[in-house]
Amino acid sequence: MAMTDTDVSVTKEPAGTVRRGGGDPATRGRTTIADGVVEKIAALAARDVVGVHAMGSGLSRTFGAVRDRVPGGKPPVTRGVKAEVGEKQTALDLEIVVDYGVAIVDVARAVRENVVAAVERMTGLEVVEVNIAVGDVKLPDEEDEETEPRIQ
Repeated sequence: MAMTDTDVSVTKEPAGTVRRGGGDPATRGRTTIADGVVEKIAALAARDVVGVHAMGSGLSRTFGAVRDRVPGGKPPVTRGVKAEVGEKQTALDLEIVVDYGVAIVDVARAVRENVVAAVERMTGLEVVEVNIAVGDVKLPDEEDEETEPRIQ
């Protein structure tokens, strides 16, 4: 097949013009998101839900309370959250402590919705599952383990 002048389009650029990579700059390269980033987002989103008293199991909260008493020790934001992050999707496991008297099913649903919305909005990852384990119930007369350090 013979080519005619209409088959080829040639664009003349001014002398000295340097052509850089083609396409939308936003599509050049890769973005990776660490598991810890997704865990922080999920933990903060879960804590925002009314009825969630704390994150993590009783044992992790006990160790956390001891660590908090050490000078310079800070509570880990991601306590009670484990994320598995792939290139386009993530799955989360959360362990929560709920306040006594709340409907656990409703709290779990609200946590799931809040976590999915926050993670997907902030990371662009698809959240394929959010597993929630309720590890404890905070009774009204129970002392909170993390309120006041005994050592000043």
